Amino acid sequence: MVQNQGYAAYANNKVLTASPAELVLMLYEAAIKFTNIAIAAVDVTEQHPKKDIQKAHDNIIKVERIIDELQLSLDKRYPVAQDFDNVYQYIQERLVVANMDKDKEVLEEILKHLRKMRDTWKEVMKKALANK
Repeated sequence: MVQNQGYAAYANNKVLTASPAELVLMLYEAAIKFTNIAIAAVDVTEQHPKKDIQKAHDNIIKVERIIDELQLSLDKRYPVAQDFDNVYQYIQERLVVANMDKDKEVLEEILKHLRKMRDTWKEVMKKALANK
């Protein structure tokens, strides 16, 4: 119990001290994590012969909320914001399909997009840091 409290304090402090760019990266990482959990919940294997519908639903909803936050964080002064918004809108639409059908392939497609966007964001952060 004490160990969990220590981790919670660390995680809370990490969020409170993060830059806006680091917060966006954390959102991407969380979306990837929850998408992976949803994929595991709908993946039928010998060890898990049945889909965990509730677990998949709960984690897809978490990803939807994260994408909402990412959309709200867009700075509309920059033309690239519209491109990001279009991708986020597409991901939201695919999340609805994934949640209705509990479709592993759709979730894997979403995961690819999230990883690509995260990796692009990391590159942007590196370039911004190098230009300081």
